[in-house]
Amino acid sequence: MEIQGKLIKKLDQQTGQGKNGAWVKQEFIIETQEQYPRKVCISLWGDKVKDLEPIQVGDPVNVSINIESREFNGRWYTDVRAWRIVPVSKGAPPENSPELPPFNDNLYPPMEGGGDDGLPF
Repeated sequence: MEIQGKLIKKLDQQTGQGKNGAWVKQEFIIETQEQYPRKVCISLWGDKVKDLEPIQVGDPVNVSINIESREFNGRWYTDVRAWRIVPVSKGAPPENSPELPPFNDNLYPPMEGGGDDGLPF
């Protein structure tokens, strides 16, 4: 799933030690560019944290995410995890959009003869 918006805040990195070794997590907030903008908190884990470093607050971004919910003590918690974040340059065509060929005004030249302008049916 992908979400596009403007980066409005980078939260502090969190680190810790688990049974599988050290971990690092960083969350960031983006605001969608819709009629009714929404703010979404997204987390990056592990080596993906470095992908956020070159992106500045205010930059438009395209984020590939996975959404997962889990239950703990009768309550449900939802996590939005990014697996790719790329800056979007303004004026550039969206990613994965094919470039269209130039438009030809005279693709089918007018037919000669038969000046009666009658319909064929």
